[in-house]
Amino acid sequence: MKIIEEFIKKESSAGILLILVTIVALILQNSGFSEIYNHILHTHVEIRFGNLQIAKPLLLWVNDGLMAIFFFLIGLEVKREVLQGHLSSIAQISLPGIAAIGGMIAPALVFIFFNKGESFAMNGWAVPTATDIAFALGILSLLGNKVPPSLKIFLMALAIIDDLGAIIIIAIFYTSDLSTISIVIAATALIILFVMNRLGVAKKSAYILIGIILWISVLKSGVHATLAGVALAFFIPLNSKNKDGKEFSMAKELEHDLHYWVAFMILPLFAFVNAGVNLRGISLSDMAGTVPLGIMLGLFIGKQVGVFGFSYIAIKLGWASLPKGSTWLQFYGVAILTGIGFTMSLFVDSLAYNDTQIYHFADKLAILLGSFLSGIVGYIVLNMSKSLIKKDT
Repeated sequence: MKIIEEFIKKESSAGILLILVTIVALILQNSGFSEIYNHILHTHVEIRFGNLQIAKPLLLWVNDGLMAIFFFLIGLEVKREVLQGHLSSIAQISLPGIAAIGGMIAPALVFIFFNKGESFAMNGWAVPTATDIAFALGILSLLGNKVPPSLKIFLMALAIIDDLGAIIIIAIFYTSDLSTISIVIAATALIILFVMNRLGVAKKSAYILIGIILWISVLKSGVHATLAGVALAFFIPLNSKNKDGKEFSMAKELEHDLHYWVAFMILPLFAFVNAGVNLRGISLSDMAGTVPLGIMLGLFIGKQVGVFGFSYIAIKLGWASLPKGSTWLQFYGVAILTGIGFTMSLFVDSLAYNDTQIYHFADKLAILLGSFLSGIVGYIVLNMSKSLIKKDT
């Protein structure tokens, strides 16, 4: 329980930081500093080893490079939760699992309803399916003990499953033309990682070295480079022995070491380079377009309907039970909070539309608005639910 409390505390702080960084990015993009801001985003950064060259603007180094570390952390969390944590049994995984599925299906259907028949627009069907755990837990932290711990654990488990769903979606639907040579190198790296895991190799440096080779090969293959982080995480030993024969968990140590850097550096950097929406170029007609509407309503309406609706049916059928100590109104408030997509939605949006400005940033603004509405309304419902409980008692 102490580990969970520390996790939630860190995530809530990270959520507040993300809000501040987003505001700074919006101010810079919509002020006299916009030219400097955009120059920073498109600064050319190149790394070369002989004939091997990786040259990208800073924006893509963050999205393809640093976000691979974020996905590596997600992979470690998923592995730990599935093997030892809150996703390690059918009883524990049933409600957040069913809720996560509903929370992906319903928003996608809302988006498809608005954009069916438009081939390029349909690339963004997965944008409103994601949940930002840092922001969502940040909102919950503002409510203190008004929300039972069981609901916080439910939201954390749902977000982890939700992230896993996003990883699968990225792997299947957002992969470009493939390079056979790079895929062979990546496959070889995975085989080496598997052998290292089975042999009980307990050196972090060895896994990191092969992980870098894996990332470069995946980057060059046409598969999105962030998936290398997830793949690497699955091969990190959960239990190992050092040279003195003492047992330790390499996966937990890496998760602990990376959590601070991901929460307070990588995700804020991602928000800084992706959330700078040029509001001066957006009109009401742009926001009334099918893509912005599909994203905004997918997050705010689709998410809560999917999460709450699927969960309600599962509980009534006896497949799961309401989190201990919570009411239906509190559960509904948390369902609304899952509409806070932010970082993951912005990430999928960048893949879906290749960071083009065909929608004049209206797609990104829709993510911010949908997430903002979900956060505000979710907070109001949860705050109101506590007052109603007091009146009843």
